[in-house]
Amino acid sequence: MTSGTDILDAVVIGAGWAGLGVSHALTQRGLRHRVLERGRIGETWRTQRWDSFRVNTPNIQTVMPGDTYDGPDPDGAMTSGEFVALLEDYADRYGLPVETGTPVTDLVASDDLYRLAVPRGALWARNVVIASSNQNCPARPPFSALLPPEVQQIDASAYRNASGLDSGAVLVVGSAQSGGQIAEDLVQAGRTVFLATSRVGRLPRMYRGRHISVWMVLSGLIDVTRRELLQQGPIPGRPLTGALHTISLQSLSAQGVVLLGRLTGVDDGRLSFSDDAEEHVRLGDEGSARVRSQIDEFIARNGIDAPEAEPDPAEVIGALLPNPPVRSIDLAARGITTVIWCTGFRGDFGWVCVPNVLDAQGQPLHEKGFASVPGVYFAGLPFSISRRSGTILAIAEEAALLVEDIQRRLDNLHLTSRPSDAESQRIIIR
Repeated sequence: MTSGTDILDAVVIGAGWAGLGVSHALTQRGLRHRVLERGRIGETWRTQRWDSFRVNTPNIQTVMPGDTYDGPDPDGAMTSGEFVALLEDYADRYGLPVETGTPVTDLVASDDLYRLAVPRGALWARNVVIASSNQNCPARPPFSALLPPEVQQIDASAYRNASGLDSGAVLVVGSAQSGGQIAEDLVQAGRTVFLATSRVGRLPRMYRGRHISVWMVLSGLIDVTRRELLQQGPIPGRPLTGALHTISLQSLSAQGVVLLGRLTGVDDGRLSFSDDAEEHVRLGDEGSARVRSQIDEFIARNGIDAPEAEPDPAEVIGALLPNPPVRSIDLAARGITTVIWCTGFRGDFGWVCVPNVLDAQGQPLHEKGFASVPGVYFAGLPFSISRRSGTILAIAEEAALLVEDIQRRLDNLHLTSRPSDAESQRIIIR
């Protein structure tokens, strides 16, 4: 640091939808800042999605702050490539100051300022918004290390298509969004697929003439608060949802996917499973029915003219379950050569060296995106405020809250700096 003019109002770490949304809010206020991105804009959308992947929110809702959708397919779903193009265009149109190829290797606090180590040296800022996601490091159960070495193991983020796997049958572990969609991708490619199911909800894609996500926003179901969710127990993962059509465990079974219970352990090449596949099917049905009932009540209460519900093929079809249930599998005997772990993610925050910002597991400590340390914020975390959090639907509101606090802190210090030239506001692509 050489002088006060070298101190930025804020630095945003990560140039995905959350980081760009915060940058837009900072730009609208004229605050001098940078967005530091380790790779390219939308890096995880480029490198951690399979070939047939589609965004789960419909096109009409897949918009960034300040934008609206006016295309011909409001209920359609973008590919990952289309979504990356949307982010790049957004950064360019609003002149967001993104520096790509700039990983932050160290973040420390010093005299009410923050020092960020980057390849070219260091940056100083009065505020730091961490928008690098807590969904970029795959999490596997410890017993994954006990699988035979000849079995190919990959995570959902590394899966691209069926042809990229070893020949043979595939075991997919986890039946939320990624697990269900990948299992369907594999079985439609002609692979033999076993699916170790889990306790997750399920949603239809369309209901009573509208995309389910649209109904959830209109009805307020998407805005159930984190506090309310915690009162019901541990916050569940995102439900099984199909981007182009409804996916259910029973619809997967009808296509030939072998439904198993929860994977519980590995012992000398044999995998053990709980006898709860039928229960998981039922839980999915009950979750979908509950949401549909709440939407029905909302429609009736508000006198909305909506078409009557029609049977969804994926929901009315019966589940084909192994009889008797499969409690143990010999991988070699079943010809299973690949295991795909769809068992969740964690964030990589090892570079954050500010005390009291991370918990004992190295994950964010925050309240609605506000760290306990003044001037440090988290953007884009799932369920940070409500069910909406962690989706593109939330970033306009959450960015506004964070930037309002940043502005307040700067005003209290009487140190708000304005860009001195156009250079500070142009996008930098390396």
